[in-house]
This record gives sequence, structure tokens and C-alpha cells, in this order.
Amino acid sequence: MYSINNLTIRFSGIDLFTNISFLINQKDRIGLTGKNGAGKSTLLKLLSGTLNPNEGKITIPNNKKVRYLPQHIDVSSKLNVMDEAMTAFEAHHAIEDNIAKITKQLENRTDYESDIYLNLINDLQDANDEYAMIDGISIEGNTEKVLLGLGFDRKDFTKAVSALSGGWKMRVELAKILLQLPDLILLDEPTNHLDIESIQWLEDFLKTYNGAVILVSHDRAFLDAVTNRTVEITKGRIYDYKCNYSNYVVQREDLLNQQKSRYENQQKEIKEIKDFIEKFRYKATKAKQVQSRIKMLEKIDLHGLDLIDKKSIHFKFPPAPSSGKVAVEIKNYGKSYGDKIVLEDIDITILRNEFIAFVGRNGEGKSTLAKSILNHINFDGEVKLGHNVKVGYYAQNQAELLDDNDTVFEVIDNVAVGEIRKQVKGILGSFLFSGEDIDKKVKVLSGGERSRLALAKLLLEPVNLLILDEPTNHLDMQSKDILKQALLKFDGTLILVSHDRDFLKGLSNKVYEFRNRKIKEHLGDITEFIEKRRLAGLRELEIRKKEAKEKPTISSNKEEYARRKEHDKKLRKVNRLISQSEANMEILENKIAEMDAKLASPDQAQSLISDVEFYKEYNKLKQDLSDEEELWEDNNIKLEELEA
Repeated sequence: MYSINNLTIRFSGIDLFTNISFLINQKDRIGLTGKNGAGKSTLLKLLSGTLNPNEGKITIPNNKKVRYLPQHIDVSSKLNVMDEAMTAFEAHHAIEDNIAKITKQLENRTDYESDIYLNLINDLQDANDEYAMIDGISIEGNTEKVLLGLGFDRKDFTKAVSALSGGWKMRVELAKILLQLPDLILLDEPTNHLDIESIQWLEDFLKTYNGAVILVSHDRAFLDAVTNRTVEITKGRIYDYKCNYSNYVVQREDLLNQQKSRYENQQKEIKEIKDFIEKFRYKATKAKQVQSRIKMLEKIDLHGLDLIDKKSIHFKFPPAPSSGKVAVEIKNYGKSYGDKIVLEDIDITILRNEFIAFVGRNGEGKSTLAKSILNHINFDGEVKLGHNVKVGYYAQNQAELLDDNDTVFEVIDNVAVGEIRKQVKGILGSFLFSGEDIDKKVKVLSGGERSRLALAKLLLEPVNLLILDEPTNHLDMQSKDILKQALLKFDGTLILVSHDRDFLKGLSNKVYEFRNRKIKEHLGDITEFIEKRRLAGLRELEIRKKEAKEKPTISSNKEEYARRKEHDKKLRKVNRLISQSEANMEILENKIAEMDAKLASPDQAQSLISDVEFYKEYNKLKQDLSDEEELWEDNNIKLEELEA
């Protein structure tokens, strides 16, 4: 058990949080939530020992290992991926060295009956037992398993870490933490650089992990899958909920309503007391009652509205300048990095006012094509912008590209030109930078604050083509929703690279799927894309089944027969799971549709406002549907692999 007692941390004389206390148990899976700048990352730094509190105490037993993955990390290594990951096993290597040392001593001794020899034998046995206990025999296999789970291919194991991008370096660091099996894992936005498959693998790893986990994430599905406890940081205080994120949202709303009710009742009581005092203050016959009311007023323990933090970003994109019908035209496009072909033979045309989502696994070329449209990298073929197209670009690492030594004001003022310079403070204010905040150095900002500042730069000049590469990585839930609403009102063309399905829903009218060096176009938004993928998988399955029936094969080889029998068994199992998922999805969609109908009815919606159980069930159904869709997609991938 770990304890946090009366912890206070302040910056520039202002408390970030004050006298917070809570306990962490061995099997806790805690999700830290709160707005950007509330102190989530700071709390992780305090728990990891990289930052000291101004007051209070953190108690972590001496024999407990704590490992911390920050949002940003500077990785410098001359090793390859496998060797760097294997550095996680320092304890294993120390035991190996001890075993080798004892073995060498035994080889050079002949006094088999002496106490020294027997002691060495005992020491060797103890060392071997310890090595087996920490699974030292399987360290290489475990390393491979974790690296593969986090998205590396076997051919990547020999790549130099120094040659990797920042996101892949973070995966190596995450692998090292997971391989060390610490007692307490602290993860700050671990999913930012992971694709959907790697996120699902990490979910499974953390759900069955034997130690405690505390994480910061703005991925709703990830939080719901992993956490069993939610700690909210708001206005310098914490609120502890014994549930995952979706249930926390429901419970928080209930608590907020209770808090509002207590506050309003107390304010009503205070007003009545004050009115009595004011009315009879100068009447001698009421002097005793007036004094009694004054004392009563002094003793009232005022209820605050701690959960209400009305601050949120608010902005809209400037009107898009007029442009030609074609926004981007790409012909005979190809891109390689050395021998690795990323994309080839690409021909696509993006029209004015189209909202397009780029989806696919990491490394399939989404960011590469985005950079090619901007002419930031070399490529083969032709990429041409349309008439009068003006581009606004948010890079995946845009927040990291900000100069640490600039102030918040300087970041915007340095690039603002003309009349817009007069609006710099207003723009910063709409992104929650006001007063002394504008004089803060970039290096002291949280990840979310950096992202907000980087987004603010997009408002400095009107554009008609927005290219956003993972813009939600460090934004809190509320900021993501506000960004989404601003994008829905944007009257230009949008290209959006994202793995966040919740954010993508309703935000695109076309999906470009990046897969196997090609780009496939799907009309509709991400939800329709997932459904089309499901139907396409079913049609392909039926075609292959038909072909298999028309071309029977006879083999006299018993091993081949057994192999085919086992293979067919696996196919039947996967097909059964896919059918089961489809049936489950249909049931869930019907239930959600029924509840949506109730919410759409003014009469019923009014009666449901205070029905906590209704909203709890509604959120659970939506999460169950999302989980079932992911399960369906996973099984279809397995099916494709089996049929191949």
C-alpha cells in the first residue's frame, strides 16, 4: 500500500493542489482525470520521485519498485531495439553474473566435503531459485512478446533506437517498464503513440497485471477497459470514485446535482437569515433574535461548488477563403524510405469542402502523405494544390516543436502579422491563456497546454484546407469536444489523421484507409467505414467458402490431413465468434436506438433528467457496442490471416 498524505504543490506561489490525501492499493487501476493543467502529470511526477512536494508526504515501502513513463522523454541509445529493451533486466543480469561467479569457483575446488564447498553449492541453488522465480530463463521470449504486442515487427528488433521516431522510442521505453514488472506503474498518455491494435494489447496486459497502475489518458475506451477507480483533480482538490471512467461520469453528475442542491438550499437559508437581521436590526424587541441569527450566520460552514470549473477553450476557425473546386490532386504518387516502400501508385482527388479521415495502422503512410501534400518531404509522382488553396497544418508532434524558451505570448506574437497582431491576447484568452499565463515559458507547460497553444497558431491566418495529424493526443475530454464542434463549423476542406474513433464519429464524409501500400476510399464517416469493412469481410468469406467447395482436394498424407482439420476447426471458431459479435451488435444497436428515442421525446427526456440508472445503462450499452465492434474487427483480421 502506498499513501499520499496532505500533499501540497505550488508554482510561483500559487497552489496547484492543496492537502490532498489518498491510498493506492496493490491491484488498483487508477485513471487520473481533470482538465489540462489541473495537475495530473504533476501528481505522477511526485509519485515517481522526480518532483518533490512543498508540503505533505508520499510513503512508498522501500522494497517496492515504481516506474514512470512521462509524456515526453529524450531517449538516446546506441543499442538496437532488442538490446535496448533487454536493458530492463538489470536484476536478471546481476543474478546471472553471480551464478557464473559461483560456478567458476566450484570448478576450481576439489574440497567437496568442506563447509566452504557446501556453502557455495547452497549459494548456487539459491541464485538459481531466484533466477527461476523472476522468470530469468524466459527473458528473451518475454522481450519479444512485449515488443511484438507494442507493434514492432521482428525485422525491427535489429534497428538502431537512434533511427526511430519519437513515438517508436516511447514504445521501447514502455516495453522496458512493462518487462521490469514494477509494483507501481505510472503512465502519462501511453496511447498517444500507439495504434488501435497496440492499445488493445496494452489493455489486456494491464488488466491482468499483478501490481498497481496509475495512468493519465484521454482515451475513453482505454480508461474503461483498464481502470477500476477514477481520481479527479479539479480546482486544487481531488474526488475519488471507485469505478471506471464512464461510470465516473454518471456518478460525478449525480454528485454535482447534490452539491448544487446543498449550495442552493444553504444560500436560501443564508438569505432568509440576512433578511431577518436587516429587517429587525434596529428593533429593540428583536435584539436577542437578531444577535442569535448573527451568531448562527457566523457558524455556518459554507458549501462550495468545488466540482464546477467553467473554464474551457472557446474558438472558431476564421471563414475559409474561396478556392477552386479541387483542393488537392495526387497522381501516380509513391514514397519509399530506402528499401521500404510505404505507398505506391496512388491517384486521388480531394474536392473543396470534403471532410476526410485518414485511418490505418502506424507506419502505413498517413502522416507521410499529409507531409507530401505540404511538400515537406520528397516523393515520386505529382501532388498539386488547387487554385487559391491555403493550408493550415497541425503536425503530430506540433506541441513538441514549440521553442521551450519562448513565452506563451511570444509563440503567437512571433508569427502573427498585420492586423491579427492586435488580437493575440484575445486568441490566447480563448485558449485559456490569460493574465500571468501569457508570460509562462513553454518549457513549464503541461502537454495539454502545449497542444492548446499549438492549436491557437492555426487561427492566425484564414485557411481553406486544414490538415490535422493526431490533434487530440494531449487534449482533455472537454477540449476534444470543443475542437470537434469548431471543426464541424469549419467551411473549408479537412484532412484528419486520427486513431480516436469517438472523435472521428460524424466528423468526416469520406474515409481513406491506408493498408498494404495502397489507399482505399470509403464514403461516409468512421462508423459507416467500420460497417462496410464488416460486410466486405463477410462477402469475401462466402466467396472463399464457395471456391473451397468447388475445388475439393484429396491428400493421402496423414499430417497434411491433420493440419487441414485443425485449420478448419480454427476457421469455424473464428466464424462463430464473428457471427456472435454481429448478433450482439444488432441487439445493442436496437437497445441504444430505443433509449435514443426516449431521449428525443421532450416528455420522456424531462422525466429522465434525474434518472442516474438510465444514463448508467445508456453509457454501458454504448461502451459494450464499441467493445463488440473491436472484437468483431479483431476476429476478422484473424480470419483473413487464416484464409491466407
